[in-house]
Amino acid sequence: MAVVVYSTPTCPYCNLTKEFLKKNKISFRSVDVSQDEKAQAEMIKKSGQMHVPVIDANGTIILGFDEDKLRETLKIK
Repeated sequence: MAVVVYSTPTCPYCNLTKEFLKKNKISFRSVDVSQDEKAQAEMIKKSGQMHVPVIDANGTIILGFDEDKLRETLKIK
């Protein structure tokens, strides 16, 4: 499953999301939207949001650090 985390370096919920994924051995690609305008536009197109984190889990968009939704989508017990 392809997981992309759109984030910024100063976002605490972005860091929580990435730590959660690492702890559960889920590989992901982190995209810093504060430095990459193309990625920022891609994130907004996918989510309709300018807030981070936005997680794209194989096409399922999760807004913010939503542990229950992440567990359900990524099939983490």
